[in-house]
Amino acid sequence: MPIFSVKPVVLPAPGRGDDLQVRVTAPTDGTGLPVIVFAHGFGGAMDWYDPLVDHWAANGFVVVQPTFLDSATLGVTPADPRYPTIWQTRVDDLERVLDDLATVLAAVPDLAERVDLERLAVAGHSWGGQSAGMLLGARVLDADGRPGPDRTDPRVKAGVLLATTGLGGEELVPFAREHFSFMNPDFDQLKTPTLVVAGDDDQSQLSTRGPDWFTDVHRLSPGARSLVTVFGGQHSLGGIHGYRAADTTDESPARVELIRRSSTAFLRTALGIDPTAWDTEVATPHPAGRIDSK
Repeated sequence: MPIFSVKPVVLPAPGRGDDLQVRVTAPTDGTGLPVIVFAHGFGGAMDWYDPLVDHWAANGFVVVQPTFLDSATLGVTPADPRYPTIWQTRVDDLERVLDDLATVLAAVPDLAERVDLERLAVAGHSWGGQSAGMLLGARVLDADGRPGPDRTDPRVKAGVLLATTGLGGEELVPFAREHFSFMNPDFDQLKTPTLVVAGDDDQSQLSTRGPDWFTDVHRLSPGARSLVTVFGGQHSLGGIHGYRAADTTDESPARVELIRRSSTAFLRTALGIDPTAWDTEVATPHPAGRIDSK
């Protein structure tokens, strides 16, 4: 299906320091279209992740991508007073997109009337996975191990978390414990139906554990009942963040295709579009990985 993108759609954000810019990618045809709000990883931007975004849009989804304050395109440094709370601003930005989704869609000619706002999902990669995960029910533990504010958004009906960080505390290297205290998630209340995607060769420099660290959200949350393990997948999961991206360490069209197919099938079922899509995908052989459910 042909697709198109519009950027930037600008949402005023008083107090943020920079207005919030988003990109909208959608199919040229169709009605009752579901929406995915996608959160990029550290340093990314609204125009990353085309290998995923193009596929989702070609299969009938509208994808909305905000640019967060940590984006390299904005140049916010650790000296900026906003920097220590960027992790919270990311979640605020996602909520702003949801609150103003009608405005975002209205900025794209002839799109608003083709969208079903009841079929809404969030997705995210790496740090973006943690950001999106908070709208699904994950929380951040404070220094005393108490869960922070509940940011679960009932408008969100499903999620896809890609290479999303696991437990904090002693699971982190000392540098991460000192500088990234927000990387201390609690998944007990993540109850929204969620697909987790992890690479079995994704060794984070922030964790004392191996690649299984990125499967904690599947293991520990009641909502994340399905896990796609990408064979040989490192943190870019075969190159999901861009076509021919120079920093991809594990480039593999087969890995990317597995993620595109499985995430699309999962969302089609979780959002009530095709009740058989996920079961069919689970039953399909996957040379580039495997699907496990609990």
